[in-house]
Amino acid sequence: MSVVGELKEHLKGDRAIWMITFTLGIFSLLAVYSAAGSSFFRNQIGNTEFALVRQLLFITLGFILTYICYSLDYMKYARFAPLLLAIAIPLLAYTLLFTEGTNGANRWISIPWVPFNLQTSDVARFALILFIARSLSMRQDYIKDFKHTFLPVIIPVTLVCLLIFPANFSTAILLFITAILMMFISRVSMKYISLLLLFGLVGFLGIWVLGEQFSEIIRVNTWDSRIDKFISGEGHQIIASKIAIAEGGWFGVGPGESFQRNYLAYCYADFIYAIICEEYGLIGGVFILGLYLLLLVRCIGIVTRCPKAFGAILAMGLCLNIVIQAFANIAVSVELLPVTGLTLPLVSMGGTSILFTCMSLGIILSVSRYVEEAEIAKVELSDIEGRDANNI
Repeated sequence: MSVVGELKEHLKGDRAIWMITFTLGIFSLLAVYSAAGSSFFRNQIGNTEFALVRQLLFITLGFILTYICYSLDYMKYARFAPLLLAIAIPLLAYTLLFTEGTNGANRWISIPWVPFNLQTSDVARFALILFIARSLSMRQDYIKDFKHTFLPVIIPVTLVCLLIFPANFSTAILLFITAILMMFISRVSMKYISLLLLFGLVGFLGIWVLGEQFSEIIRVNTWDSRIDKFISGEGHQIIASKIAIAEGGWFGVGPGESFQRNYLAYCYADFIYAIICEEYGLIGGVFILGLYLLLLVRCIGIVTRCPKAFGAILAMGLCLNIVIQAFANIAVSVELLPVTGLTLPLVSMGGTSILFTCMSLGIILSVSRYVEEAEIAKVELSDIEGRDANNI
């Protein structure tokens, strides 16, 4: 059997999503190798080869996790969801209250004997999306009921988002929007969704006010500064990002030839899209944007064909979490949003974010494999019934 045949045999489900996953991973290696070198050298973190090897390790491990998550029956994730959320909430609280901040943010905890830190917000949003999908799918018969539908969702959503919010404003907003959209897709009453919006707004405003008293935990000064720079258009990062995009033109200056990477802090993470546009031009920038749009379109197709509510809600929730984050990162680079700190999923340099993005894609592929197998079984059953009818 040929290599292509072997891949088709082992990688079932939506082929386009498999292609998107591998393409983004490979593009990540090229972009990080180019963007990280000068920044690592300036900050004495390591050299370009160190950045490449580190990214290669995480991408490889991420692809392995993608295949593992794809191989499992996606219905098993419904069993893990409550336990995973029960682990994630104490982790968030511990991170917020007892860890030392990096760049003013308490987001990571150190794992003994492992050479990278765990960003607990990534664990929490992955767990919450699984939990929301489980809760909403179990209550489809009385989805309009307040007691049985709204309360079991609003409490964990509000709690998790408020625990993430003080140290990671953008991730909390991203997760909150994803939860709202999952409820909308699941046909939850608009009055309950509006009530959740009200709860969230009150909670966020309350934390913002508390930030004046607890600035060492709540990053209200950073938020104010970013909003002021966005309104005034004076942020150094945004100016350098726009210069990078403008210098790229249609076809870019070439791989590894970025000049603005010398001026953009975290160009390998928050502003990697600007470096891609500088090196690969508008063509490269549109290509990356198109991959995320294609992922969204393919997931919508999976959702419309999935016969089980849990699979449909889960696949859409995980997809929205990835795509909205990608759009937010790109919007920052072109000055449509204030600086957020959100990375470009599966492209920016990262550890925890890459692993959980790959796991999310693996679960989406597991759902797509089930949909594909169900459709094949339906066709085969129809053929058998047709032959039986002809024999009568």
